[in-house]
Amino acid sequence: MTEGVTSAPVSRRGFMRAAVGAGTVAAATGTAAAQDGTTTTVDMNDQLKFDPETVTVAPGTTVVWDNVGQIEHSVTAYQDKIPDGADYFDSGGFDTEDAARSGYPQGAIGGGETYEHTFDVEGTYDYFCIPHESVGMLGTVQVQQGGAQAGGGGGGAGVPGSVTNLTILALSAMLFVFAFGFFFMKYGGDYGGGQLE
Repeated sequence: MTEGVTSAPVSRRGFMRAAVGAGTVAAATGTAAAQDGTTTTVDMNDQLKFDPETVTVAPGTTVVWDNVGQIEHSVTAYQDKIPDGADYFDSGGFDTEDAARSGYPQGAIGGGETYEHTFDVEGTYDYFCIPHESVGMLGTVQVQQGGAQAGGGGGGAGVPGSVTNLTILALSAMLFVFAFGFFFMKYGGDYGGGQLE
């Protein structure tokens, strides 16, 4: 027997208010995470290709180049084929195309490694792999409002995997809360204040 401990009964309406509030918070958290920014992945493979060769993204998108093969590659922008006002990009961290070419193999991306760059200025960015340029390892990033939806091209995931997982988790939690609430409302929960001995 427990003495001195009292608990307020939980009404069905009170429980449902709490459940709906928790579900709303979970949904809002997933939405906020989805708006943090997007990532698009371009694979670099042993067939000496960027896959996909062309991606269309919205401003603020980060493109991640992932070497899924064993051969080393680079990601090097053609300096005269990027929009005015855009930052030059190169996997070696160079400021110019000439410096990147003469500095290679600095910036080589080995198998299983990645390089990323965030694109803020709208326009077309052409790039290449220094050691495989002559065999046609070329790519393009098209940056425009709306990203791939507006242009119809593009590739790669528009939403990071972590956001997808968070959304699934939030929806699963909401489903559990509503199922538990239904069970609680249908089969009771107010036991009439009976005393346990």
